[in-house]
Amino acid sequence: MESMTYTYRIHPDIDQEAKMLDWLEQCRRVYNYALRQRKDWINSRKCRVDACSLRQEYIISAEEPYPDYYKQQNALTVAKKSIREFQAVHSQVLQDALKRLDRAFKIRQQRQFGFPRFKKVGRYRSFVFPQFKSNPIIGWQIKLPKIGKMPIVLHRAIPKGFVIKQVRVLMKASGWYAQLILHSDISIPDPMPHGHPLGIDWGISSFVATSQGELIDNPRFYIQSQSKLKWLQRRLSKKQKGSKSYQALTHKISLLHEKIGNQRKDFHYKVSHHLCRQAGMIFAEDLNILGLSKGMLAKHVLDSAPGQFLNILDWVCRKTGTYYQKVDAKGSSQLCPECGADVPKDLSVRIHSCPECHIVMPRDVASGKIIVNRGMAAVEGLAVKLGVEEES
Repeated sequence: MESMTYTYRIHPDIDQEAKMLDWLEQCRRVYNYALRQRKDWINSRKCRVDACSLRQEYIISAEEPYPDYYKQQNALTVAKKSIREFQAVHSQVLQDALKRLDRAFKIRQQRQFGFPRFKKVGRYRSFVFPQFKSNPIIGWQIKLPKIGKMPIVLHRAIPKGFVIKQVRVLMKASGWYAQLILHSDISIPDPMPHGHPLGIDWGISSFVATSQGELIDNPRFYIQSQSKLKWLQRRLSKKQKGSKSYQALTHKISLLHEKIGNQRKDFHYKVSHHLCRQAGMIFAEDLNILGLSKGMLAKHVLDSAPGQFLNILDWVCRKTGTYYQKVDAKGSSQLCPECGADVPKDLSVRIHSCPECHIVMPRDVASGKIIVNRGMAAVEGLAVKLGVEEES
């Protein structure tokens, strides 16, 4: 089964917008209450048996079961009978708020640290209709349960063979959007290794360096807009919180952040398509994004967003039939791609000069060549495993 997400702009009227804002607020309340309930239960199990705190102590019974998703869902059904605001919201929309929290706790268990955060006013920006029996799009309108019909900007057609399974309504600074989650019963196999290989090395000075010697400049969208953002935030600090001028400046800052994100994503898609047109196989570094985003170059790493780029590149490769694989990035900048000699260098050295074979090239291009060599070695191992290696 294949799935993809298409995002379209929607234009609700005043009453519909007020209703959707109220739904977001009720979902936020459900999310925060369920989070508080889980945190209290977990913290109550950390109390000492032989002593009590002089300030406060949890009074949750030891026999009280853990409030998992199913228990909280049953409690939500009971709460809807007495809370009028919940009755106006689609039942599956409120249930999805509990599912979102449950997914966050499962991620927490994998990381082994950190609780999900409470959502303050304005931080809960989307809700989901998890299923549709029929197509909600009628002409140039979309019909949402309990909200009604509203115009939708269908700037591109829905692919044939795909049906709408879910709709996520998203509020951004620029307006409202509908994210259509499309599903198809057609199963497309993963691309197999073929064609010309290409290794890419992500960097900060050059966004991407390929094994063919191409260097793609890093546009640094956040750095370009940083002075304007700084000016707006300084003005905001002098405004009275909650005033109309404060809200207007907050909206301008949000629009600027959204513009930066849109520029970055558009650039990533263009670079991904550009790379896929050059090769049948693309190999990239398996980067530790979390570690890179905490170093001394954190701002520049987050500005270029290598994690988002690699995810988009993976999707574009799958869409265009290009084979994509990540390889080990360890030591890719410290080896010579021609003779394999160890050539140590720090970040300030941007030129690779091998004392053994005397080859000179940009450091990032040399890393790209190392990456493509490692990728081809992995592909040859895959060919042997599948039994498709040519007999010598």
